[in-house]
Amino acid sequence: MKISKIETVLAQINTPAYVCEEALLEENLKLLKEVSERSGATILLALKGFAFKALAPLVDTYLSGCTCSGLHEAKFAKEFFKGSVCTYSPAYKEEDIDEVIALSEHLIFNSFNQWEKYKHKAMGKTSCGLRLNPEVSSSPVDLYNPCGLYSRLGITKENMQYDKLEGIEGLHFHALCEQDADALEAVLKGFEERFGELISRMKWINFGGGHHITREGYDVEKFITLIRDFRERHNDITVYLEPGEAVGWQTGPLVASVLDIVHNGMDIAILDISAEAHMPDTLAMPYRAQIRGAGELGEKPHVYRLGGPTCLAGDIMGDYTFDAPLHIGDKLIFEDMIHYTIVKNTTFNGVKLPDLAVLRKDGAYEVVSHFGYDEYKRRN
Repeated sequence: MKISKIETVLAQINTPAYVCEEALLEENLKLLKEVSERSGATILLALKGFAFKALAPLVDTYLSGCTCSGLHEAKFAKEFFKGSVCTYSPAYKEEDIDEVIALSEHLIFNSFNQWEKYKHKAMGKTSCGLRLNPEVSSSPVDLYNPCGLYSRLGITKENMQYDKLEGIEGLHFHALCEQDADALEAVLKGFEERFGELISRMKWINFGGGHHITREGYDVEKFITLIRDFRERHNDITVYLEPGEAVGWQTGPLVASVLDIVHNGMDIAILDISAEAHMPDTLAMPYRAQIRGAGELGEKPHVYRLGGPTCLAGDIMGDYTFDAPLHIGDKLIFEDMIHYTIVKNTTFNGVKLPDLAVLRKDGAYEVVSHFGYDEYKRRN
């Protein structure tokens, strides 16, 4: 059970602010390092889920590099992290490809069209791979299901072109979303049934991300066994994993303040954070964010709808209950808001981006990035 210490510095936090707790991040990284050592897999940070440059030195201590989704993430990885860079994109642009190749130890192509277009540039300069679609997934939400019907992500068995594999050294699949080892077991079975004949020709296999390794209750032992058994079946082939969410999982909150309280059939608290701009998955997935000390409807006596400061009518976090009435100026702690937030947030309506801050292991509170009007002006 992770133990947060954010309340010890709550008075110091100027809201809004994402605050990553260094000690909690290190807990996750230590577990991932153990998984790597015991399974033999190489673990890379997926920047799409956790791109917090101030904590790159800590990540470098435990993980072996980064996986990137295109040129800008690859440049970010090279600038702020020390490990290897693996890049995959559904399609590369002609103007980017030379730099992407130069930055990447592994370069993964989504289709034979892209491979044929760029292989003369990439071969000999980076280790090239193909993303495959095992057509097996139990992803809970279609929005995040890379193996769903009509998916654009990866090559299916039907579309495999065996005469165009010269120069390909690795295979990649990504089929999971916040899932346990049982889901990986099913995906591996489908992957080997469809593409097993290719594995002996490869130097590496990338299992992608979506492995919820650091979540409490995750079957870590089964996960390690699955990877070990796979490697044993295939002559100790190199296996890569790309967790993003598992790195930043439960490592810190988004702290907000109550700006106003209005009444329209119920009490409505307007906060200085936005569901639309600062925590977009609450609307896109959707899911209900947890707030420290708050409860479900009917659980506590004081009911409030929580909303953001933008003009979007649906900029609503949801209805929550509290033990005591809220007051203007109160601070609310939205739990687990470090992964897939800072990489997705926007300045919609000109709202201020939250500070990025770190609660250090020694108890010091440090703002590492502050955003104001210049950020809105730069992006528009």
